[in-house]
Amino acid sequence: MVLRELSDDAPGRLVPYGQRPYYSPDPLPPSTELQLATEFYETLSEATFWLGKLSGFGLTTDFAPVLYTSLLRKEAMESSEIEGADIDYNALYSYETRSLDAGGSDAETAPAADETKDVQEVLNYERALEDGIEALERGDGISIDLLHTLHETLLGGVPDDRRETDTIGAFKTVPNHLGEFVPPVPSAVDGPMDALLTYVRTGGSYHPLVDIALTHYQFETIHPYGDGNGRLGRLLVTLQLYDDGYLERPTLYLSEYFNRYKQTYVDRMDAVRKYGEWEAWIDFFVTGIRQQAEETLLRSQELHTLQREYKAEYGDDSATYARLACKLFDQPYLTAAVVEELLDVASPTAYRALDRLEEDGILEETTGKERNREYRAREIFEILERPPRTY
Repeated sequence: MVLRELSDDAPGRLVPYGQRPYYSPDPLPPSTELQLATEFYETLSEATFWLGKLSGFGLTTDFAPVLYTSLLRKEAMESSEIEGADIDYNALYSYETRSLDAGGSDAETAPAADETKDVQEVLNYERALEDGIEALERGDGISIDLLHTLHETLLGGVPDDRRETDTIGAFKTVPNHLGEFVPPVPSAVDGPMDALLTYVRTGGSYHPLVDIALTHYQFETIHPYGDGNGRLGRLLVTLQLYDDGYLERPTLYLSEYFNRYKQTYVDRMDAVRKYGEWEAWIDFFVTGIRQQAEETLLRSQELHTLQREYKAEYGDDSATYARLACKLFDQPYLTAAVVEELLDVASPTAYRALDRLEEDGILEETTGKERNREYRAREIFEILERPPRTY
């Protein structure tokens, strides 16, 4: 997006700066009243409905750890993938499981250093999201200090070749750009960010989902950090949905929608910056919430149904393999050493339980090796990995 001049409807101005002017966005709300179509309000109503269904499911269901952790983890993976990370559930759970093994007696299974790059980004996102939710539960509210803290978590421990800045946990000190688009330079960040956070704290001007769409656009346009703006901006969406009471748990993985419509995501933001086309951006954003809320609910229901099926089949059996089957919703990726620790059994017993569940089709071995074998809960991961069904 080359910005040399703007239309009269652009919600910002170009400020001369070196060889390229930077874009200074107007504060929220938009200066002209939004002209949202009747069809949009139908989408908005559906988004609110599915968010309510999703939160209701979380309130009334005995939420297995795999439901919470894996769906939160899906958001972390999708968000990191948008930024170029290459990671999937297998790699992530394998990394964690071998890290557990390495803490015991079998250091041979420890993850290699070159495996940590993409995995670290995902785990950082997951931890930052959890930390953000905890901060909101303490009543801290969304603030500049919280954003700095979450930014430090997102980029902490990430190798230098995966980071574009040395400034972590603070606003940028060097100008950055998105192609030809230059967001506010370091000296021009504080004011727009203070105004943005004031808009968030005071409750905005429109329906909360519309205001979250406006906030996300504004944050990404200001681009206040040297790196990690996309990840932090998407994380902020989840925090706002949670803070506004639309999510009982942070399981909505909106980044899956953004990931699949990445070019539209970029184009709609560009159209706002250049032409003030707010309505198309808001429609795209709220449609994503509507689609992903339904998608998350369907996936959660499938996992919960599977959990009940395992409990019905194995719950009354005291055999080790049966106990292990019911534990898969706590620990869906396993090694023999993990089973020994999880169920407090000897190694031969752990191997027999793994073999039995592999014969039953509940587990599948993932490495193809004779030693240091790893197993995953086949049906659980099939649900987690299937493509979206709502779009």
